[in-house]
Amino acid sequence: MRRHSNSLSGIERLAVILESEEEMKAAVVALILDSKTEEALDILSRWYRISRPRLTIGVVEGRTKGVAAVYSTRRREILAANREYFYNPFVMIHEFYHHLRSRSGRHRGTEKDADKFAMEFIAAHRRLAASSPYSAETPTTARGPS
Repeated sequence: MRRHSNSLSGIERLAVILESEEEMKAAVVALILDSKTEEALDILSRWYRISRPRLTIGVVEGRTKGVAAVYSTRRREILAANREYFYNPFVMIHEFYHHLRSRSGRHRGTEKDADKFAMEFIAAHRRLAASSPYSAETPTTARGPS
């Protein structure tokens, strides 16, 4: 039985609207930039059909110097060094990649791959933002000189 759109949560409605992986990636970045990181992680988790990692402020012993955030496989948790990193799309998506690639307590994947994964999301956001009729460009700059 199909649910009426009025009974869907905001995240479920967004998932119905998103028609492509490109749109999903752009939406995730936009949510993180809008301080809705947990909603972004919900979308990522549903898209990849895995559980959502917990999100906390903290550090993992022995991994604190110069680190914005880490993923704890044992705790299934993204730990950010401070609150500002919760709203950094690169950091959050990079750490989500580690969550995605962790299986049965073992991590598979590299930092380089996590960086590339995060950059793909940011690039999708930039592409869709540039093509949006609501982009930051003024009509005169969009058309060129009159």
